[in-house]
Formats: sequence, C-alpha cells, structure tokens
Amino acid sequence: MEISVNNSQATLAVDEQRLIDAAAAVLAEAEVADGVLSIAVVDDEQMHKLNREFLDHDYPTDVLSFDLSGGVGPFQGEVIVSSDTAASNAVEYGSPAAQELLLYVIHGTLHLVGYNDKSDDQAAEMRRAEQRWLSRFFPSPTPAPPTGDN
Repeated sequence: MEISVNNSQATLAVDEQRLIDAAAAVLAEAEVADGVLSIAVVDDEQMHKLNREFLDHDYPTDVLSFDLSGGVGPFQGEVIVSSDTAASNAVEYGSPAAQELLLYVIHGTLHLVGYNDKSDDQAAEMRRAEQRWLSRFFPSPTPAPPTGDN
C-alpha cells in the first residue's frame, strides 16, 4: 500500500508519519493491501472550493473522502482534511489540533473502507472505530468530538 501526504497549508505543523501510520492501520484491518491513498492537508479556503465543486456545499468542512477506484482494480482513494477547521475545532472542544487532524484522516479512511454515518446506528459504529484508532495513534484523555458532514 502506497500512502502519501500532500501538505499545502501553513496553519498547523503536521506529523505526516502519524497520519500515514493511522491510515495504513485502518486499511490493513479492512484487508486493503494493494493500492494508493493520498492524504491532502489543506486550508479552509481550498476545502471550501473542493466542497462546493464536488458536493455542492458552499462552506468549508473538516474532511472529504473520495474512492477513486470505483470498486474496480486496486484500491485508490483520497482523503482531504482541513487544518483550519482542525485548529478552530480544537479550541472549541479543548483537544490538540493534531488530534483533530488525525481524527479527520481516520474518519475519511473509514469511509473509504465501507463505514458510513448516515443513520444513528452507523454513526455510533463509526464513532467507536474512530475512538479506537485515535486512542492507538494519539493517546490522550481528551475524547474526540464528532466530525462534521462530508
């Protein structure tokens, strides 16, 4: 599995290896061994543009995820996370910005391996998975807040 991080923002220092390791663990548990995952860390301005272009939502969001393989051939996905949203949510929730950013990467990767959060039951299952992975890669007593819509 090839995983890369493209960090095009200046808001936060990013531990790229931690993002890669967490995404790789989520993919490995889902038995996704072959393919490519790209993680992009952007600011709210770029996220707003992407959210408008791809989901027709005229506002920035925390995370977007795209399955680029269409279910055919090796896995190919992209997770895009907003550092600005992570920084502002960290203040609101009293958690480290790096934890917020990691949560967004985990959330997006979980979507790519089949998790959904449309129903209450699905959302609860996703939150449990997020917490499990977050506690493994960012041990902290601060519970992670829920992610926004994506």
